[in-house]
Amino acid sequence: MDEPQPPRPARIGPPAREEFEAAYVGSPPPWDIGRPQPAVVALADQGRLTGRVLDSGCGTGEHTLLAARLGHTSVGVDVAPTAIALAEAKLARAGDLPATFRVGDVRDLPGLSLGRFDTVLDSGVFHVFLDPDRPAYVASLHAVLNPGAHLLLLCFSENEPGDWGPRRVTRADLRAAFATGWTVESITANAFDVRRPVDASPRAQAWLADIRRD
Repeated sequence: MDEPQPPRPARIGPPAREEFEAAYVGSPPPWDIGRPQPAVVALADQGRLTGRVLDSGCGTGEHTLLAARLGHTSVGVDVAPTAIALAEAKLARAGDLPATFRVGDVRDLPGLSLGRFDTVLDSGVFHVFLDPDRPAYVASLHAVLNPGAHLLLLCFSENEPGDWGPRRVTRADLRAAFATGWTVESITANAFDVRRPVDASPRAQAWLADIRRD
């Protein structure tokens, strides 16, 4: 029997799409550090990237290309066309790697006809969604992951002081969002490397979650 598909969400509206698109014009945005996040590199070194890899909200493609260099067929999806253009330019310079990039709304991954994946990377995407958008995003990920596959998710945590950057996420938020159809295997303290003013810390407190699709 075919699995039920998640309801198609409304596409990201012009203000949100334009905000992300504008972030890539001129200076790089705070999350685009020009290299993979150390947390993702550590996951790769531990052999946690397996099979086909989806980089959800890939930005300029650093994590997609990291997975491809390890021999994984990898797909990066982002809502910002400029980010995808920059990612494709990096791929062209890198040579023959098993990576592709698509412009799209990660709340409607089934609509992109990408097939199924064994690993999904989410580095800094979950925390951008408002509460009403979270169920559609979680359902979208569930629909494109193979049973038993893993979502590796890095998000801002409530341990980050101040109000700079995106909304903070708690362990309880993550467990609630992935309560049905998933098994939360671990949530551990980690950090993002970020671009901030020179007098501020280049690291931001994060949670790293390993979540298995049931």
